[in-house]
Amino acid sequence: MSWIKIIRYQEATGKLKRIYDKIKGPNDAIDNVMAVHSLRPHTLEGHMAIYKSVLHHTANELPKWYLEVLGVVVSELNNCNYCAKHHSVGVKKNMGDDAKCEAILRSINNGNTDQAFDIKLNAGITYAKKLTRDLKNVIESDIDNLKSVGFNDGEILEINQVVSYFNYVNRVVVGLGVDLEESNIGLSPISDDSNDWTHK
Repeated sequence: MSWIKIIRYQEATGKLKRIYDKIKGPNDAIDNVMAVHSLRPHTLEGHMAIYKSVLHHTANELPKWYLEVLGVVVSELNNCNYCAKHHSVGVKKNMGDDAKCEAILRSINNGNTDQAFDIKLNAGITYAKKLTRDLKNVIESDIDNLKSVGFNDGEILEINQVVSYFNYVNRVVVGLGVDLEESNIGLSPISDDSNDWTHK
């Protein structure tokens, strides 16, 4: 499960139980990435807020499948199998083209996305890689390059926030030894209402 104690749904009380009731999936399942916060429910609330905002909010303009792709790219770079697996399912669910999805995921696994994406989307991936692996060398021209291929400032912010979120969550998962669940992989909230965590 993880290298620290986790309070399971059946054992939860008070604030933690109320949060779990919001985010539980089928059969009262709680994703391990969320359950690992159980000893400090206030950090679970913070995680939930940023996760839902950067990936599952209707005010985002970039396609959800592309935001999920960025998450898979970052997770692969960080050797976070948990997040790579979960969000590979997210790419597939949101893309609606299984063959194209498989080709994209193969290109990420092979470390060569040039052929899988157009120039614009690949530029976002290049920025994601640099922000993850070469932070000290990120400069203004990296943002200028994103603008030159057609991203607007709001879309650049979306990319930055997704990449930053996955660098955070990868370190939560890997740093605490969070195991991948055996079922319900890839469930995600379907509403941008902060009070509605219905998963599918």
